[in-house]
Amino acid sequence: MSLEIERKFLLAESPATVIEEQRLKVLSEQRIEQTYLAMDETQELRVRRIVDLASGEVSFTHTFKLGNGLSREEIEYSISESIYEQVVKAFGFVPLTKNRITAEWAGRIVEIDIYDQIQLAVAEIEFDSEEAANAFAAPAWLGKDISSERQYSNKRVWRELQGARLN
Repeated sequence: MSLEIERKFLLAESPATVIEEQRLKVLSEQRIEQTYLAMDETQELRVRRIVDLASGEVSFTHTFKLGNGLSREEIEYSISESIYEQVVKAFGFVPLTKNRITAEWAGRIVEIDIYDQIQLAVAEIEFDSEEAANAFAAPAWLGKDISSERQYSNKRVWRELQGARLN
Protein backbone atom coordinates (compact mmCIF):
# COMPACT_ATOMS: atom_id res chain seq x y z
CA MET A 1 0.00 0.00 0.00
CA SER A 2 1.32 3.43 -0.84
CA LEU A 3 0.95 6.41 1.44
CA GLU A 4 -0.99 9.45 0.25
CA ILE A 5 -0.01 12.60 2.13
CA GLU A 6 -1.94 15.68 1.08
CA ARG A 7 -3.32 18.95 2.27
CA LYS A 8 -6.66 20.16 1.04
CA PHE A 9 -7.83 23.77 0.79
CA LEU A 10 -11.19 25.46 0.26
CA LEU A 11 -10.40 27.87 -2.56
CA ALA A 12 -10.92 31.48 -1.56
CA GLU A 13 -11.64 32.54 -5.16
CA SER A 14 -13.08 30.92 -8.27
CA PRO A 15 -10.78 28.37 -9.92
CA ALA A 16 -10.67 30.47 -13.11
CA THR A 17 -9.50 33.52 -11.15
CA VAL A 18 -6.94 31.50 -9.23
CA ILE A 19 -5.54 30.00 -12.43
CA GLU A 20 -5.41 33.36 -14.17
CA GLU A 21 -4.05 35.50 -11.34
CA GLN A 22 -1.65 33.01 -9.79
CA ARG A 23 -0.19 32.05 -13.16
CA LEU A 24 -0.75 28.36 -12.58
CA LYS A 25 0.38 26.30 -15.51
CA VAL A 26 -2.54 24.01 -16.36
CA LEU A 27 -1.25 20.55 -17.24
CA SER A 28 -4.53 18.69 -17.79
CA GLU A 29 -8.25 18.67 -17.12
CA GLN A 30 -10.32 15.61 -16.42
CA ARG A 31 -13.98 14.81 -15.97
CA ILE A 32 -14.41 12.39 -13.05
CA GLU A 33 -17.41 10.31 -11.98
CA GLN A 34 -16.91 8.38 -8.75
CA THR A 35 -19.06 5.96 -6.84
CA TYR A 36 -18.36 4.46 -3.45
CA LEU A 37 -18.97 0.76 -3.02
CA ALA A 38 -18.28 0.58 0.71
CA MET A 39 -17.15 2.97 3.42
CA ASP A 40 -16.88 3.43 7.14
CA GLU A 41 -15.12 5.96 9.37
CA THR A 42 -11.60 4.94 8.31
CA GLN A 43 -11.93 3.02 5.03
CA GLU A 44 -13.37 3.55 1.58
CA LEU A 45 -13.69 1.52 -1.57
CA ARG A 46 -14.58 3.39 -4.76
CA VAL A 47 -14.58 3.23 -8.56
CA ARG A 48 -13.98 6.07 -10.99
CA ARG A 49 -14.56 6.86 -14.64
CA ILE A 50 -12.01 9.45 -15.76
CA VAL A 51 -12.13 11.30 -19.09
CA ASP A 52 -9.16 13.39 -20.19
CA LEU A 53 -10.84 16.46 -21.70
CA ALA A 54 -8.02 17.22 -24.15
CA SER A 55 -7.57 13.75 -25.64
CA GLY A 56 -10.94 12.15 -24.89
CA GLU A 57 -9.10 9.15 -23.41
CA VAL A 58 -11.23 7.28 -20.86
CA SER A 59 -9.88 5.23 -17.97
CA PHE A 60 -11.43 3.38 -15.05
CA THR A 61 -9.99 2.83 -11.57
CA HIS A 62 -10.73 0.93 -8.39
CA THR A 63 -9.34 2.46 -5.18
CA PHE A 64 -9.08 1.43 -1.54
CA LYS A 65 -8.15 4.06 1.07
CA LEU A 66 -7.46 3.59 4.76
CA GLY A 67 -7.27 6.42 7.27
CA ASN A 68 -8.39 10.02 7.64
CA GLY A 69 -6.81 13.43 7.50
CA LEU A 70 -3.34 14.36 6.30
CA SER A 71 -1.97 10.87 5.65
CA ARG A 72 -3.82 7.83 4.31
CA GLU A 73 -2.88 4.50 2.83
CA GLU A 74 -4.05 3.98 -0.75
CA ILE A 75 -4.19 1.19 -3.31
CA GLU A 76 -5.38 2.13 -6.79
CA TYR A 77 -5.42 0.12 -9.99
CA SER A 78 -7.03 0.16 -13.41
CA ILE A 79 -10.15 -1.82 -14.18
CA SER A 80 -12.01 -2.41 -17.44
CA GLU A 81 -15.02 -0.41 -18.58
CA SER A 82 -17.08 -3.58 -18.35
CA ILE A 83 -16.22 -4.15 -14.68
CA TYR A 84 -16.83 -0.47 -13.90
CA GLU A 85 -20.27 -0.52 -15.58
CA GLN A 86 -21.29 -3.77 -13.87
CA VAL A 87 -20.36 -2.46 -10.43
CA VAL A 88 -21.98 0.96 -10.87
CA LYS A 89 -25.20 -0.51 -12.28
CA ALA A 90 -25.39 -3.18 -9.58
CA PHE A 91 -25.53 -0.57 -6.83
CA GLY A 92 -27.58 2.10 -8.64
CA PHE A 93 -25.98 4.99 -6.78
CA VAL A 94 -25.70 8.56 -8.03
CA PRO A 95 -22.04 9.23 -8.92
CA LEU A 96 -20.21 12.25 -7.54
CA THR A 97 -19.11 14.27 -10.56
CA LYS A 98 -16.41 16.90 -10.83
CA ASN A 99 -13.83 18.42 -13.10
CA ARG A 100 -10.22 18.14 -11.99
CA ILE A 101 -7.66 20.64 -13.17
CA THR A 102 -4.08 19.53 -12.62
CA ALA A 103 -1.70 22.47 -12.60
CA GLU A 104 1.84 23.38 -11.65
CA TRP A 105 2.59 26.15 -9.19
CA ALA A 106 5.99 26.98 -7.67
CA GLY A 107 7.34 23.54 -8.54
CA ARG A 108 4.35 21.74 -6.99
CA ILE A 109 1.43 19.90 -8.52
CA VAL A 110 -1.92 21.35 -7.49
CA GLU A 111 -5.17 19.49 -8.22
CA ILE A 112 -8.27 21.68 -8.27
CA ASP A 113 -11.60 19.86 -8.04
CA ILE A 114 -14.76 21.69 -9.13
CA TYR A 115 -17.89 19.79 -8.10
CA ASP A 116 -21.15 19.69 -10.04
CA GLN A 117 -23.77 18.76 -7.46
CA ILE A 118 -22.64 21.24 -4.80
CA GLN A 119 -21.03 24.67 -4.89
CA LEU A 120 -17.53 23.62 -3.94
CA ALA A 121 -14.02 24.02 -5.33
CA VAL A 122 -11.02 22.63 -3.49
CA ALA A 123 -7.30 22.40 -4.14
CA GLU A 124 -5.12 19.49 -3.06
CA ILE A 125 -1.35 19.34 -2.85
CA GLU A 126 0.47 16.05 -2.24
CA PHE A 127 3.71 15.80 -0.28
CA ASP A 128 6.52 13.28 0.17
CA SER A 129 6.30 13.34 3.97
CA GLU A 130 4.11 14.57 6.80
CA GLU A 131 6.95 16.88 7.82
CA ALA A 132 6.91 18.53 4.39
CA ALA A 133 3.11 18.81 4.49
CA ASN A 134 3.15 20.41 7.93
CA ALA A 135 5.98 22.78 6.97
CA PHE A 136 4.19 24.00 3.83
CA ALA A 137 3.29 27.70 4.11
CA ALA A 138 0.12 28.00 2.05
CA PRO A 139 -0.39 31.21 0.08
CA ALA A 140 -3.60 33.14 0.82
CA TRP A 141 -5.17 32.25 -2.56
CA LEU A 142 -5.39 28.59 -1.53
CA GLY A 143 -7.91 29.56 1.15
CA LYS A 144 -8.83 27.75 4.33
CA ASP A 145 -6.99 24.51 5.14
CA ILE A 146 -9.68 21.81 5.30
CA SER A 147 -7.35 18.80 5.41
CA SER A 148 -8.90 17.43 8.59
CA GLU A 149 -12.47 18.65 8.10
CA ARG A 150 -14.52 15.60 7.17
CA GLN A 151 -17.52 17.56 5.88
CA TYR A 152 -15.43 18.33 2.78
CA SER A 153 -14.41 14.74 2.08
CA ASN A 154 -15.53 13.23 -1.21
CA LYS A 155 -17.17 10.30 0.56
CA ARG A 156 -19.21 12.65 2.80
CA VAL A 157 -20.40 14.68 -0.21
CA TRP A 158 -21.20 11.46 -2.12
CA ARG A 159 -23.17 10.06 0.83
CA GLU A 160 -25.30 13.21 0.92
CA LEU A 161 -26.08 12.79 -2.79
CA GLN A 162 -27.53 9.35 -2.13
CA GLY A 163 -30.13 10.70 0.30
CA ALA A 164 -32.60 8.04 1.41
CA ARG A 165 -30.91 5.27 -0.59
CA LEU A 166 -28.32 4.76 2.17
CA ASN A 167 -30.75 4.98 5.11
